[in-house]
Amino acid sequence: MRLVLASASPRRAELLRAAGIEFDTVAVDIDERVLPGETPEACVARLARAKASAVALRLTASQAATPILGADTVVAVDGEILGKPKDEVDATRMLSLLAGRAHQVATGVCILKEGREASGVALTTVYFARMSTKEIAFYVQTGEGRDKAGAYAVQGLASRYVERIDGSYSNVVGLPVALVYRILQNLR
Repeated sequence: MRLVLASASPRRAELLRAAGIEFDTVAVDIDERVLPGETPEACVARLARAKASAVALRLTASQAATPILGADTVVAVDGEILGKPKDEVDATRMLSLLAGRAHQVATGVCILKEGREASGVALTTVYFARMSTKEIAFYVQTGEGRDKAGAYAVQGLASRYVERIDGSYSNVVGLPVALVYRILQNLR
């Protein structure tokens, strides 16, 4: 089954390719701001649906049977939702919040197919080692976390700070592949 990925994320594309899921990419630009009082789970579910819906509006009638996958990931700690950092100062703030403690990664997945919708949210807990101010500054300067929720990439240099993960590793990278596969199977 081939699908349309409503994302320009190279990490999501890489995860789908690794799982043998064929796809085409259609990038969308939606407002990703968190709504007042919104939980991480509600936020990612809403944004995943919005991304898939935005792509659905752009497909031709002949593409209508193609499943559309929308996904969104956030990091949450102490009730604060951390999306992508605005700048290096924001990245430093985020990593300082995460250092030496556990946080949650939530990814919402929404698949639209022929007027049907199936969705889910994956939650993973990530335990970070303590990081010195110097280590945080070093990591921020690499730029690796610039476009990532929580300002870090678990699959890159930040892996040196990850002590443990409870849940889906691919979720922390940006797409819970097992959840996507299960939803696709249910939509057949």
